[in-house]
Amino acid sequence: MIEEYQRLCLERILEDSGNTIGEGVKIPRPDLVNIYGAEIGSETQIGPFVEIQKNVVIGERVKVQSHAFICEGVVIEDGAFIGHGVVFTNDRNPRAVNDEGRLITSYDEWVLETTLVEREAVIGSNATILPGVRIGRGSVIGAGAVVTKSTEPSCIYVGNPAIRMKKDS
Repeated sequence: MIEEYQRLCLERILEDSGNTIGEGVKIPRPDLVNIYGAEIGSETQIGPFVEIQKNVVIGERVKVQSHAFICEGVVIEDGAFIGHGVVFTNDRNPRAVNDEGRLITSYDEWVLETTLVEREAVIGSNATILPGVRIGRGSVIGAGAVVTKSTEPSCIYVGNPAIRMKKDS
C-alpha cells in the first residue's frame, strides 16, 4: 500500500507544473518532496522534505539531502552535493509590502538574483547561500556557513560570513 502511494506521488511530480525529470532520478519519498516547474538531471537523488521551486536547474548526479530549500534562480551543476537543511535565497532585500503598504505579489516589485553552484561543489548541512553568488567548482562550504560572496574554485569556506580557509589540493 505504501509503495503504491509513493508511486502515485512520483507520478504527480513527473506530471505537475512543467517539471523535467531525467532518467534514473531517485526520490525515495516523493510524497514528502515539493518540486514546481524545475529541471532535474539524470541520476540525481533528492531526499525527503526538500522544496525545489520553479525555474531551478539541477544537473546530473547531484545529491540533495533532506530539508533543503532551493528557490527560483538557482542553478546547480553536475556532481554537486547539497547537505541537509541547506537554504538558498534569491532576494537581497525581501519585503512583504511595497512603499504604499500593499502586499508584494509580482516580480516587478522585487529583484530576482540568480545563484550558481558549479560542478562538484559541496555545501554542508544548514549552510545559507545568499543571492547572486557563485560557488566555485569543487569548493567546500562548511556546515552552518553563510555565503555572502562568490567563492573561488577548490577552496574551503566556513563561518558567518563564510571566509576562505585554504585552497583544497
